[in-house]
Amino acid sequence: MTRSMTAFSRKEKNTEKGLLAWEIRSVNHRFSEVSLRIPEDFRSLEPKIRETITANVKRGKIDASLRYQAIHSEEQSLEIDKELTAKLAHATREVDQLLYNAAPINALDVLRWPGVIKAPELDLTQLGTDAMALLDEALAELLESRAREGEKLKAIIETRCEAIESQVDTVSQRLPEILQAMRSRLEERLEAIKGELDPARIEQEIVILANKADVDEELDRLTTHVAEVRRILNQDEPVGRRLDFLMQELNREANTLGSKSVHTDLTNASVELKVLIEQMREQIQNIE
Repeated sequence: MTRSMTAFSRKEKNTEKGLLAWEIRSVNHRFSEVSLRIPEDFRSLEPKIRETITANVKRGKIDASLRYQAIHSEEQSLEIDKELTAKLAHATREVDQLLYNAAPINALDVLRWPGVIKAPELDLTQLGTDAMALLDEALAELLESRAREGEKLKAIIETRCEAIESQVDTVSQRLPEILQAMRSRLEERLEAIKGELDPARIEQEIVILANKADVDEELDRLTTHVAEVRRILNQDEPVGRRLDFLMQELNREANTLGSKSVHTDLTNASVELKVLIEQMREQIQNIE
């Protein structure tokens, strides 16, 4: 299945201890890169979270964030870190001696200092299980979105493949006529100096020129590469890198076709093929 690397998902769940919410964004990237933003209380789950994400998403830059909003009950008491509070009070007195007419510090200022109010220890036994289950749901939604977008990209690429095949068929049908016209023009030009050249040598030069202008091999390779693109598009694994390599091969054959051109039809076909291949390459950059 062809999957896009661009997607977004959000899942949230109310638990007995509070609200959990996952947000996951993915964009195109050459490799797999995971960026996590999770509360410190959940830091012990980070290895498992990364393992879960990389097992599901093989390529792309993933930004995943977990938000936790605890439920505060009326019975919940506030615990003060008395040792830290004493150190803050001592430090403020020293600062007061250094400053002129310093404003007095009040209790609320002290309470706002990080760590003065001790956060209750969080039990991750059930909460961690809920967070991982919610992550699975968010990843499933993300993969569905990537799959839907991937199908659209696949349709675009298949349309370009059909256009490439049309160009190849047109050139194949016109090629005998083009080569014959080239031979006729060359014979007409050589007619004026026919007496000065060996007829056998003239025929030999015509054959050499015709061989140089023969693009049957390039047309066959273009057809083969297009068939391979279609085969890869239907594989149930990441295909972006393989498709990107095939774009290089297709472009090489289109360039060779242009370099061998002996007629404007071949030149035009080469240009059109390059345009189609570049359009495909732009879409493939976003495929996993």
